[in-house]
Amino acid sequence: MRHPVSCRSLPFLFALAAAFAPATLLAQTAAPDDGPDPKEIPVPPIATALGRLPGVGELPVRADLPDVLVMNDGTKVTSPAQWLKRREEIKRTLEYYALGAMPPPPGNVQGRELSSAKVADGQVLYRLVHLTFGPGGKLGLDLGIFTPAAGGPFPAILSPGGSPPGATMLPRLPQGPNQGRGQNVLLLVGPAPVTGAAAASGATATPVVPGQENAAPPATAAAPGGRAGFGGPVTAESVAARHAELFRRGYALVLFNHNDCAEDTTLRNADGSWAFRTTRFYPAYPDYDWGILAGWAWGASRIADYLVTDRAIDPTKLILTGASRAGKSAMIAAAFDERLMAAPVVTGGGGVGAYRFAGPRGSETLDVMQKKYPNWFSPHLHEFRGHREKLPFDQHWFLALCAPRPFLALEGDTDTISLPAAVRASFDGAKPAYALFGADAPARLGVHYAPHGHAFTAEDWTALLDFADHHLRGKKSDRRFDRFPTDAELDTAAAAARAARPAPASVK
Repeated sequence: MRHPVSCRSLPFLFALAAAFAPATLLAQTAAPDDGPDPKEIPVPPIATALGRLPGVGELPVRADLPDVLVMNDGTKVTSPAQWLKRREEIKRTLEYYALGAMPPPPGNVQGRELSSAKVADGQVLYRLVHLTFGPGGKLGLDLGIFTPAAGGPFPAILSPGGSPPGATMLPRLPQGPNQGRGQNVLLLVGPAPVTGAAAASGATATPVVPGQENAAPPATAAAPGGRAGFGGPVTAESVAARHAELFRRGYALVLFNHNDCAEDTTLRNADGSWAFRTTRFYPAYPDYDWGILAGWAWGASRIADYLVTDRAIDPTKLILTGASRAGKSAMIAAAFDERLMAAPVVTGGGGVGAYRFAGPRGSETLDVMQKKYPNWFSPHLHEFRGHREKLPFDQHWFLALCAPRPFLALEGDTDTISLPAAVRASFDGAKPAYALFGADAPARLGVHYAPHGHAFTAEDWTALLDFADHHLRGKKSDRRFDRFPTDAELDTAAAAARAARPAPASVK
């Protein structure tokens, strides 16, 4: 059951349903779905304190981007003071439609150092820290904190992935039965069937989860030391060696497993509810309908709660990165937490690029994401499948919430799931919010295209450090972070990537 609409909510409902001021960009025309598949098995709704906002049938068609500087009552925002009020309106809209309602900060984060050791010939200090927080202090999260052994406090880069060296590996749920296949995950409930020889042996399904390919099998204990999300066993020495340049330049690195915040699975229970809501942070907050991306973002903010108390870390210089789905959550976390600078990498659909512009060149659309991973988002976003032009927001609102802090989008010129035109639209739509803070403020919105596909490469790390050096540490830089590739350049890069692929083996 949903909360009834109160009289207090009516002005907001009418304002959202009204047309916004015109924008300068028009969305790409694409052939969307006609709407959610009627054969989908419904997800039981969760009533939240956000109440009810207009549904897709109550909102007007709007092909252009909703203006970040127009209040719900139509007032134009012209000052930073007004922007503070507009920020709260935007956050409520994004929670309701895009993310799901998130719990407030618990206010009781505590950290306990489990171990420490010097690595890299004594040049880097590694500490494993366990956080506790939430109701009764019963929630937890392991962090791996790497800092240069001398000096400090250091700006810190928070990087989600596999479990930090020495961390406890938590049991994992299996994937949903058709997860990762580009199919509609709402058509099925329950686990994937076990067939063939595996079924005959009595085995149960334990699919591999993206980002945890080398992790211990679900529902089992992991060996000490843990494993990374990608590339096999990770030790503190191997991390220090891989990121030697980061430490040389005076940064700290904080590793955590985002699946310890919310499990990345489309598995559903028999009643249609999401299985991920039965583990990690979610049972402690049953009255919130937050999706997986919001869970990861909320977890990153709990890490920030601890880091601002750590004497080795500069609390004014916290940078959150992450690739693909983790990049989406980095963008979200920075939008809602003013202590963070975001540097998301190859975010694709539901990331930096505006939904209204996605689709060309094979890029991911809202419709695609709502088929494959609807549980990453608010349950209210699903009804906009096939109706993106009725969204009362778009992804540029996340970037605008970061104003006036630096923000860097790291992209690949052959990453087909992320469309440069959609990313540029979000940048252009967010710049008016930055401009409220001075003529130079929009330059804090940075973008960098490197020669790669859907990946997080050494070039991205270098660009991130160069950008942070300039905007957070005041170092001079001649490097530009404002250039988008042309269509011709994208075509050339794609052709080169195809030519570089090995030819298929001949069949004899």
